[in-house]
Amino acid sequence: MSRLTIVMYHYVRPLARTRFPAIKGLDTAAFDEQLAYVQRHYTVIDISQLIAALDGGEPLPLRPALLSFDDGVMDHYTYAFPRLAARGMKAVFFPPASVAIDRKLLDVNRVHYILASGADLGAIVTYIDARCTDVAAEWKLQPVAAYREQYWAANRFDPAPVIYVKRMLQHALPSRLRAMLAAELFGRYVSSDETAFAEELYMSVDHLRVMATAGMNIGSHGDAHHWLGRMDRSGQQKDILSSLRLLEALGIEHDQYTMCYPYGDYNADTIDLLKASGFKAAFTTECDLANVTEAHRYTLARLDTNDLPKKADAAPNVWTERANA
Repeated sequence: MSRLTIVMYHYVRPLARTRFPAIKGLDTAAFDEQLAYVQRHYTVIDISQLIAALDGGEPLPLRPALLSFDDGVMDHYTYAFPRLAARGMKAVFFPPASVAIDRKLLDVNRVHYILASGADLGAIVTYIDARCTDVAAEWKLQPVAAYREQYWAANRFDPAPVIYVKRMLQHALPSRLRAMLAAELFGRYVSSDETAFAEELYMSVDHLRVMATAGMNIGSHGDAHHWLGRMDRSGQQKDILSSLRLLEALGIEHDQYTMCYPYGDYNADTIDLLKASGFKAAFTTECDLANVTEAHRYTLARLDTNDLPKKADAAPNVWTERANA
């Protein structure tokens, strides 16, 4: 069984010199160091090599690694792409179709910037709870205490209040209500012009075409970054098929179609639909080395950037040691 280290990135930027230095991202200086670390300890592959290995063709090289970038943010074109190209490294980028084509601001990014705006976190929580209390009867909501009990829990990256805000505005509330609350908070704390903000935040089809021409891989991240596993089968099918419009616009070959599940969320229907649409592999947010086997083709695990050292000369950490085993 071949083991592959897949590294997941989101925001990559010179944090201290940006308008939102508190965004949960990787500073470019640390990114440079981590790329050097990866080059010291791994052999970086591209999507075609992974698919060939999954199909039983050429085996992967010793200590293979694949670099992946989610959400289609402009950081990837401005900061990540030139650094990768300068080192001769390939990577796969997963933009939602709606951000590249329709230039729509995603709820996930609204929430990121609300939290990074410098606004008092307690005030954000209070606003959400108060609005939910006000409209509870209209929207048939649970009591706020029930949402607190279910979603007030820290994970390995965020404290409990942050997770609560994220879950309430990502999937806990009815979709139209959470979109309304996210838009209200975004307008209050971040910007009154979502269209201009989206134009600045995301790569366009032209940006992605430049990267694809330079040898970078482009995959699907859904159409509108929905929690696919929480949708019914027809809703999932609509989103997955709509996401193909971006791959088609970029001229991605059908035998190179890959999917990165938004939020890492999927179920058996998702996998069935990907198979029916000709996708060759899919990526999760499970923290582990990926098993490059047919059984794991649509459930490939990934490490977060924070799981690998950000110093070029760092000693191999536990994940690198496992890759060497």
